[in-house]
Formats: sequence, structure tokens, C-alpha cells
Amino acid sequence: MAPPSLTAVKVEDVEFPPAVKAPGSDKSFFLAGGGVRGLQIHDKFVKFTAIGVYFEDNAVPLLAAKWKGKSAQELTDSVEFFREIVTGGFEKFIQVTMILPLTGQQYAEKVSENCVHIWKSLGIYSDEEAKAIDKFISVFKDQTFPPGSSILFTQSPNGSLTIGFSKDGSIPEAGCEVIENRLLSESVLESIIGKNGVSPPARHSVASRLSDLFKQEWCFS
Repeated sequence: MAPPSLTAVKVEDVEFPPAVKAPGSDKSFFLAGGGVRGLQIHDKFVKFTAIGVYFEDNAVPLLAAKWKGKSAQELTDSVEFFREIVTGGFEKFIQVTMILPLTGQQYAEKVSENCVHIWKSLGIYSDEEAKAIDKFISVFKDQTFPPGSSILFTQSPNGSLTIGFSKDGSIPEAGCEVIENRLLSESVLESIIGKNGVSPPARHSVASRLSDLFKQEWCFS
């Protein structure tokens, strides 16, 4: 059952709508949360991207069964809660929209570096993951992302990651590449809203909006 109407989230000049259709999926997705990604450079916080995180509609009742009654702060602080989101049996969609210009090579190398570091620390980096990373980098190598353009990720519970691009804020029906690797697919979302994710505001936004949704009767009807 679909969530009731949700509000859009505005991150800087980027407005993420409350519902979307994601590339490579016939499911409907609701806006779970959004936030900025930036870095403290000397005495200034520089904002690079705005990120919208969407979940398949059935995510709310699936998560609510265990997490109903938790406050936004309790969910924000829970590593287990976000691990259940990342590994959960529902589709996810992520829209990363540029505030500052970025090259595809810059983006892919940073994401890949983070993934490989995590996998090696856990002792789970194999030839399969190395091949997935090589393919991931090759998808991005000729791309450039001016302000307002977006990188789009659709994650399936079966482990596939559909990658798409948009130059004008629209969302295409199909992606440009699919990578079949569960670890990579999950790590893209984990790197954003996980324990050491690059967007604490997005993490808090997801926790806050889901905490509110869990209180609503429709979840359990």
C-alpha cells in the first residue's frame, strides 16, 4: 500500500518531488528524505550535491513492523536501522543533483575509493567486486555534470544497480547501464546515509520522515 501524500523536499535550489518513477523499474517510489553533501574547506562549508532518497512504497510497512515508535533521533542514531534500509527487500532510488560542476571521473573515483576501502576493511573485496568497480568507473568516464544535472541510481533487491543520467532535472524511463553486483549496489546508498555517510542531513531527513510515517494507521491496515 502506498504512503499517504508526502511533501517535497527542497535542498538548496533543488526540489525533490514526493513521488517518482525510477529508471529501469515499474514500481512507484516515495521520497524518504533528502539532504546536501558538502565538505568543510578551511572556514567555509562548500556544498557539492543535493541528494534525494526514494523507497519503493512497500518499504514503510516492512520497516514499521520493527521500528514503529522510535523517535527521529533514535532512528538517526541507529546503525542497525540504516543497515536494514540498505539491505531491505525493496527497491530504492537515489537522485544526486549537482550544485557545483563535477566530472564523471571525479565522482566515480571517489565513490569507488570509498567502497573499496570499506570492503577491504571487512575482508570482502574479491575479483567480482574489482570487476564491478571497473565497470562502474567506465560508465562515468566520459560524463560531465554541470550544475542542475543528475546522477540516478535504481537499486533492486536482487543486487542489480541501474545507472542513469539527466541533464535537465527530468528522470528517464531507462538507465544507461546495469551492474549486477549486490555489494556495489548496497554500498552506493550506504555511502550516503550509512554510519559514516557523506550526507548526514539526508540521513536525518530519512529518519525523521519515516518516524512520522510509522505512526500512521495505514501502515498496518
